[in-house]
Amino acid sequence: MQLELSTWCEVEDYLKTRKDIIIPIGSIEQHGPMGLIGTDSICPEVIAKGISERDNTLVAPAIKFGMSQHHMSFPGSITLRPTTMIALLKDVILSLTNHGFTHLFFINGHGGNVDSTKAAFSEIYAEHSFSKNPSSTHFHLWNWYTGDRVKAITEKYFKDTEGSHATPSELSLSFYAHPDKVKKADLSQDVSKKDNFRDCFDFRNNFPDGRMGADSSLASVEIGKELFEGAVEDISEFYKSFVIS
Repeated sequence: MQLELSTWCEVEDYLKTRKDIIIPIGSIEQHGPMGLIGTDSICPEVIAKGISERDNTLVAPAIKFGMSQHHMSFPGSITLRPTTMIALLKDVILSLTNHGFTHLFFINGHGGNVDSTKAAFSEIYAEHSFSKNPSSTHFHLWNWYTGDRVKAITEKYFKDTEGSHATPSELSLSFYAHPDKVKKADLSQDVSKKDNFRDCFDFRNNFPDGRMGADSSLASVEIGKELFEGAVEDISEFYKSFVIS
């Protein structure tokens, strides 16, 4: 069940029996010569839809823009400032809780979003603390690539070629979601295994083609299907305990 494809009447009916909702969150940023710019949004979005089809959980539209300033030396990347992202997330959360949602589960596809998302949660909880108004809401951030099944699949196929950006696992999942958009590219350039950067200039100097220790050429639709199924299982298993917390 997708929020944007529902009527307000259907959402009102949903809220009579359930108070939980999934919100995919990602980014619009370069993913190396082979990766789709929307990879980090595509991955959590397709997983969320898989969970919805399985359990009829309501899924909000993906928050596609994230904190990606370090990718701004690559054309096509679009970023929010951390403060903008915190404000955006707070408004989304407060809109949903105003309607009666109490359990908001964010499926994230971009590591750069973690600090801002947790800061948004903390800002809202702090407002409750200072107003002496106990919170009835529960928030959780899940990075789709951290579940046990997903990590096992990643280790099985990629091991130390996974890297940390433009990874073959995230490209595989995005290709599974959009098999007509599979890309090929010349990856002959040596890929840096550094893991430090500051601004976008520093990032491009350290990672000239946008990859961070990743062999993107190993990505495939078939592996993407396995990752999709594993992620749906990982998250669904945890989600059952989250909604009753």
